Amino acid sequence: MNTEIKLPKKIMLRQREITADYLMAVDKHLEDILANRVMDMYEIRDFADDMHIDARHLSNTIKLVTGQSPCYFYEEKIMDVARKQLRETKVPVSEIAIRLTYDPSNFVKFFKRFEGTTPKKYREKMQSEITEVPKTETLTI
Repeated sequence: MNTEIKLPKKIMLRQREITADYLMAVDKHLEDILANRVMDMYEIRDFADDMHIDARHLSNTIKLVTGQSPCYFYEEKIMDVARKQLRETKVPVSEIAIRLTYDPSNFVKFFKRFEGTTPKKYREKMQSEITEVPKTETLTI
């Protein structure tokens, strides 16, 4: 027996609004971390408190709307910041870790879990791709 529950449009819109608000809050929080306006990395319950909703409701809503947990998006955005820092700056990996409120050794483990390589190797790979000169053929007639 397949029973499908149809949610009222108002509830569906509110779920999408909560998800969008959460994603914007994550972006703002990471900007604040990088600008040293905030010293501690938020947890999901901190975002929920700021949004004036229960943490379970936030988690369940995001999972329902996206199929992913809030942590998935949070960690992915942290990885985006880390990748960008590694590609575009010469800041040492340990400093990037500290900026993102990680202990350097934990940051390396975190990064490797998502990227499949260490931050140092990722940076080296990105720099080598930038400095490679494309091979061209010369045709003389």
